[in-house]
Amino acid sequence: QVQLVETGGGLVQPGGSLRLSCAASGSIFSIYSMTWYRQAPGKQRELVATVIREGTTNYADSVKGRFTISRDNAKNTVYLQMNSLKPEDTAIYYCNAHIQKVGGGRVNFYWGQGTQVTVSS
Repeated sequence: QVQLVETGGGLVQPGGSLRLSCAASGSIFSIYSMTWYRQAPGKQRELVATVIREGTTNYADSVKGRFTISRDNAKNTVYLQMNSLKPEDTAIYYCNAHIQKVGGGRVNFYWGQGTQVTVSS
């Protein structure tokens, strides 16, 4: 069984910073990519940032220059450093990972349960 657990969410004032973490555990052979998504009330889920196994990153235009995604492969963990936060960043942030299980074969996407980020004065 593979599980993803997000931590680091909370309440922060506009202009502040938070760092989210997502740790994968279970019968993992390899993680090919890890991605942060977010979903705000009344809006569709959107991609925030992604990192592939070789380190290449991609960001949504709305967070480019403010957010940084990074990974620690030894710990099966991805981070999202969020700076200069805006009220429109308020959402539930979800971690997604493309994972091959021990034994090889199938590669599937797995989701965490989400962590709430609220940016407000």
